[in-house]
Amino acid sequence: MNMYQKLENAVNQWPENLFLVRENITYSEFIDQVRARAASLNKAGIKHGDIVGVLSHNLPQFPLTLFAVWYLGATVLMLDTNLTPIEYDKMCEIAGCKFVCAEPSFFYKTDKFKFYDITKKDGAIDYDLRPYPSESTDIATMSFTSGSTGTPKVVPLTHFNLTECANSLEDMSDYFHSGDIMYGFLPLYHIFGFAIGVLATIHYGAGLVLQPTINPKYILDDFKKFQPHVIPAVPRVWELFRNKIVDNMKAQGKWRVASFILRNQKTLKDMGLEFFVRKVQEPLLNVFGGRAKLLIAGGAATKPEVENFYESLGLAFIQGYGLTETVGPICISKPTPKRLAYSVGGPTSNNEVDIRDKDENGVGVLWLRGHQVFGGYLNNPTVNAEVFDQDGWFNTGDMVYMDKNGELHFAGRKKQVIVLDSGKNVYPDELEALYMEIEGVKNVAVFEHKVADKTVSYGVFQVEPGMTTEKLSKGIAEQNKKIASYKWVTHFAITTEDLPMTSTQKVKHHLVRKNLIDGKYPDRHE
Repeated sequence: MNMYQKLENAVNQWPENLFLVRENITYSEFIDQVRARAASLNKAGIKHGDIVGVLSHNLPQFPLTLFAVWYLGATVLMLDTNLTPIEYDKMCEIAGCKFVCAEPSFFYKTDKFKFYDITKKDGAIDYDLRPYPSESTDIATMSFTSGSTGTPKVVPLTHFNLTECANSLEDMSDYFHSGDIMYGFLPLYHIFGFAIGVLATIHYGAGLVLQPTINPKYILDDFKKFQPHVIPAVPRVWELFRNKIVDNMKAQGKWRVASFILRNQKTLKDMGLEFFVRKVQEPLLNVFGGRAKLLIAGGAATKPEVENFYESLGLAFIQGYGLTETVGPICISKPTPKRLAYSVGGPTSNNEVDIRDKDENGVGVLWLRGHQVFGGYLNNPTVNAEVFDQDGWFNTGDMVYMDKNGELHFAGRKKQVIVLDSGKNVYPDELEALYMEIEGVKNVAVFEHKVADKTVSYGVFQVEPGMTTEKLSKGIAEQNKKIASYKWVTHFAITTEDLPMTSTQKVKHHLVRKNLIDGKYPDRHE
């Protein structure tokens, strides 16, 4: 099965169910719009085998264009809306993309590809244009897992990978049903937002409320208007919501009693005092529209106390783990009345996990195999040989352990990838290569660090004698113009001493960070 056929199946099962809820578009109406968009793209010159970029916020035209591209037998290149023209040019050149469907606000002058206005209205359906019979092994999407100025890795995902991810999300069937409404403010270009917002929604015949902004006012207004049943978000958002709710109740002098009732709700219910529990829960649930039943977190770790707070409101809370290389959620936790440590549960259907090279505490490297695991990075045989074994197992590089209940827990990050509070990934290799271009910089280490309780990308620069903080700050600012703002290094330290290196002349990031914490780099800019 290919992705267009997956959509056809959904249309056949639930033709009158709403798919795009805000726009009041049913599944049957949506597929007609897909066919019209396919005709428009075909007239513009897109054909089978082409690579087509999609660069857009969460507009209805985003999923519309995805399925139209697949209708034509072409491949979608997912493009992050936070990058720069330099990065888009480089990515499209690497991927072989000659056509980008984008919002007009993203248009710029380039000779690398042609822009197509994704908001442009389509004409009539071309009934002579039939859906291309893509094989399940054909590439459906491409995504970059690291920036274009470092050593980029491109992840091709097949139609089989995507449809099998959708099928594996059947594991959420106790909490997600046909006709439910999914709230979609996670960016669809990101694998987490795409897997939950598009794949899961279509698999269940559910509706999707797309929100192109992250403005809290618009989001809360949407909760009140559309009353979603399922809400995915990064852990930082769930923490902010929790803190806001608690702070408001404290300001009203209600939190002490409310927290007592929530903590002791089982006892109160056993005593026949469920009324008091509901009286506390209901106004808090109304913040999310009153019908929410499942919250999903992914992209970073969720604090147990945050997860437990939402469980105390009677909401199911699921944490997912995944990578671009696995179409996002390949492990999903099960809701629990009280979780003591961050967990991502176990593998979804038709996927396997293996923990190798365990230490005395059972912590080892997580390997994955299954229907969702990609087949290898694009044109990168050297790296592919490093991350796959002869039996098809993929080395994530993440350190995990498994508890007595069979749930996986993180013990460390994948290599030195920086995961910001927003859930966005920042890749040190890219930034280090960029900042090494600054005159007077001899070496640099970029790593994850806490500044004022906020996770940041921190840089320690080995510089030539005479380099000042002011001069380096100016050089960093100039280089930052070449990349998305969330990647910027604005907190850094300077040293003229050699950074600790391995025998193969690679910076020992963990020792550099330890030196920073120990105060060995006193010349700091924070």
